[in-house]
Amino acid sequence: MTRRMVYGIGLWVFLAAVALTFTSMALPDWISYTSPVSTSPNPAHPTTPIHVSYGLHRRCSSLTSNCTPFPAPEDCHGEDRYFCSMWRSVGFLMNFSVVLELATLVAFAVVLLGGRGNRDNGWKMCVGLLAVVVSVQVAAMGIVAFLFDHDNRFFVGWKLDRSWILCTVSWIVLLMDVVGITVAAKMLPAEDDYEPIPDRR
Repeated sequence: MTRRMVYGIGLWVFLAAVALTFTSMALPDWISYTSPVSTSPNPAHPTTPIHVSYGLHRRCSSLTSNCTPFPAPEDCHGEDRYFCSMWRSVGFLMNFSVVLELATLVAFAVVLLGGRGNRDNGWKMCVGLLAVVVSVQVAAMGIVAFLFDHDNRFFVGWKLDRSWILCTVSWIVLLMDVVGITVAAKMLPAEDDYEPIPDRR
């Protein structure tokens, strides 16, 4: 496969997934809790719901109106050590996926700016890197979902929030990119540099 257009479309799809990855990491909303709105006896002073959210590196609370580093050293003692280690693993995996995405961007640039040989065989490198990014993000998403289901700190009212959803959409988009580039490489005819001369006999 030597078609620049396929690589170009694949690159734009990839960049959309990268934007989703960065947004999921920037927002401190992987898991969140919002208390039910209670009826205040004084209608002039309605009760404000409490909101708490966990990001990869921050925990935010409406009670303090700010975000604090998370997990902090005091969060990693006793029974919390397992949760702390797993949560830090999620942060590492997401940061590692960004490094891999930068490597994938370089691979796309090499293939698109290179000659026909690069375009013929470069899809294997691009698809391979994309598949590794998908695997890393699936692992990060899965760890968060596992902690949400099994850790005692998350009870009724907690939910997997925007960052987790964005991460999920990101790896799904990347997976679609992998499938699309692979199918194009296998199914599209080669793009020759010269037009065949018709036989007039």
